[in-house]
Amino acid sequence: MNAPLSERDAIERLRAIVAQLRDPAGGCPWDLRQTHATMTRYLIEEAYEVVEAIEAGDDDAIREELGDLLFQVVFHAQLARERGAWDLDDVINGIADKMIARHPHVFGEDRGETDPEEVRQAWERHKRSAGRRVLDGVPRAMPALQRAQRLTAKAATVGFDWERAERVLLKVDEELDELKEAVAGGDLDAIEDELGDLLFVLTNLARKLDLQAERALRRTLGKFERRFNHIEDRLIAQGGSPAEASLEEMDALWEEAKALERGESPEAPRDPDDHLA
Repeated sequence: MNAPLSERDAIERLRAIVAQLRDPAGGCPWDLRQTHATMTRYLIEEAYEVVEAIEAGDDDAIREELGDLLFQVVFHAQLARERGAWDLDDVINGIADKMIARHPHVFGEDRGETDPEEVRQAWERHKRSAGRRVLDGVPRAMPALQRAQRLTAKAATVGFDWERAERVLLKVDEELDELKEAVAGGDLDAIEDELGDLLFVLTNLARKLDLQAERALRRTLGKFERRFNHIEDRLIAQGGSPAEASLEEMDALWEEAKALERGESPEAPRDPDDHLA
């Protein structure tokens, strides 16, 4: 059995593999057709698969998915190297320099500072001193809930924020009332606008509660998927399907799935107001 490669040798091995895939004389036809633009979707997909593995707590899956994500980084570096722009060494050295600059409390004159909030504020001051605007650095391609939370977190660094989560809850009620009025009016543009305002305030509430709105929604989506799959599996076992079942039948199986998740008997009485929650 071969001895494990050092980190540097392992990176060089992967870089050589990617270079061979891109070799016009004998590389892979599919890889040779790719560009930064065509690879964007895979970069995003691999990042999400890393997140999914982390949330599942599966160490082997995390390792594998990080490898897939690293391949994307090395591939993009190879594309840039081929046109003489930069290479993987530039990527690695660039992020190393950035991390040193971002952590003067570890590497610089402010060494020893341990308060996380003061460290964060110092970094925000450093960025502004470099000519960056308060809201710079939040990608427009980021998922909307996550981007909303990052934008408001940045605005909060200069005091543009609610004092307490209770004040945000009042704003949630206000925005919900405005959405109800828009729905009653039937203007789709106004409805969309008010719905956006409500979602935006809810992301602020998550931030004030030290939660991640994106993660909270993914958690709820996971519940919905598990429960709906239970409905489908039970109906199929009975010789039917969701398309053939009534809403009442599916609702009963939904409640059955919820009861099973709580470790209760499916026949246990349920709160009549607890519909699809």
